Amino acid sequence: MKPYRILVINPGSTSTKIAVFEDEKMIFSENIKHSAEELSIFGYIIYQHKFRRELILHKLRDAKIDISQIDIIVGRGGLVKPILSGAYEINDRLKEDLLNGVQGEHASNLGGLIADDIAKSIPKAKAYIADPVVVDEMQDVARITGHLKILRKSIFHALNQKSVARRFAKSRNEKYENLNLIVAHLGGGISIGAHLKGKVIDVNNGLDGDGPFSPERAGSLPTGSLTKLCFSNKYTYEEVKKMLVGNGGLMSLMGTLEARDVEIMAADGDARAKLIQDAMCYQVGKYIGAMAAVLKGKVDGIIITGGIAHNKYLCDYVGAMVGFIAPVQVYPGEDEMAALAANGLMILTGELKPMIYE
Repeated sequence: MKPYRILVINPGSTSTKIAVFEDEKMIFSENIKHSAEELSIFGYIIYQHKFRRELILHKLRDAKIDISQIDIIVGRGGLVKPILSGAYEINDRLKEDLLNGVQGEHASNLGGLIADDIAKSIPKAKAYIADPVVVDEMQDVARITGHLKILRKSIFHALNQKSVARRFAKSRNEKYENLNLIVAHLGGGISIGAHLKGKVIDVNNGLDGDGPFSPERAGSLPTGSLTKLCFSNKYTYEEVKKMLVGNGGLMSLMGTLEARDVEIMAADGDARAKLIQDAMCYQVGKYIGAMAAVLKGKVDGIIITGGIAHNKYLCDYVGAMVGFIAPVQVYPGEDEMAALAANGLMILTGELKPMIYE
């Protein structure tokens, strides 16, 4: 049987990653870099749509990829309204929300728009997005805070969390929907989710909310101290926002966005670096413990994933804290392209039924 051909598109702030898969095998990939000068002429990110689309088509032509043979296109989902996990065929309502950035402006909003554009030129292909960061399966009790005007939001690394959870289940000849798992994604941001039988019923806001600090995000902070800082008349709103996301975490504490730099410094005997690295590990372990309580102690596995999961010291530290709860499995890195392609393949084989965005 002829393999399915899947095109995946993953726009980032300064690059556009594309790949072509035949079933599960990647046969082509390209990371198209965009300079600040190139992008500066567009003003708003959404205006980069046609520019990035043409670059993608050019790269595919250079690689002698016949787009007429593409069976399905899956773009990275953007900041649309909160939705359930799954793949969504791109319709007019979804395109409208991607264009308008209903939850914010981000390069990932371009993924679905470009996918839809290219799919229109291929008679047999349809375009989808899959598991964007705004996937929301939280139980209502997890949303409540101590103030009427503030609710917790579900914004997390849904694509990778769901992908590695399914991978873990498959390795044990189980279905993801039959397991209770805790997944900790450790990257530029950190999100830790409680997966109850296929649904993430609680997760920290990995974008700008609570949870462990990360290379660039401050995570949970004492609210009294944060309030004093905000009203000290020393900082603007934008400056405080940058302290929390961008210049928080390791950037604030160690002057670097690279967790690897802190890891090397700690291994070389830098006591400050070791303390900060240990604190990040400690907060991850502590939050995993909280998610174990959410699952009432019935946990089939704990998964550590993301770029920082390459750090063996960190994984061993966290494992020593939480190993009593359930077996710990490490899947370092985040293969977003393979995860997007896997969603496309499941649609084509009938294993996954696409959702309708309304």
